[in-house]
Amino acid sequence: MSFTQESAVKRAKQDLAKRLKLGEGDITEGSVAKVDFPDMSLGAPAGDEMSAQMISTGWKIGLKAKGKSYEYRADKYQLRLKDFDGSNHVIVS
Repeated sequence: MSFTQESAVKRAKQDLAKRLKLGEGDITEGSVAKVDFPDMSLGAPAGDEMSAQMISTGWKIGLKAKGKSYEYRADKYQLRLKDFDGSNHVIVS
């Protein structure tokens, strides 16, 4: 799968809605910014994951639901959820 900024935001909304047991319409987009991440895990390694230490350009996606903010990170190959319930999650890789 190859993401564009728009498709990454859409997939992030779908994932968050499923996790929170909400409709996608209950998820609002905060901000989306183009970012250079420090490594191939987009600065959000899951568990004991090791990743290549090379710059990866992608997007930091801010979503909001039920008065809370959530951060997803994506590049054209993967989507991750940062610090959800104390852990990072790989959504698509």
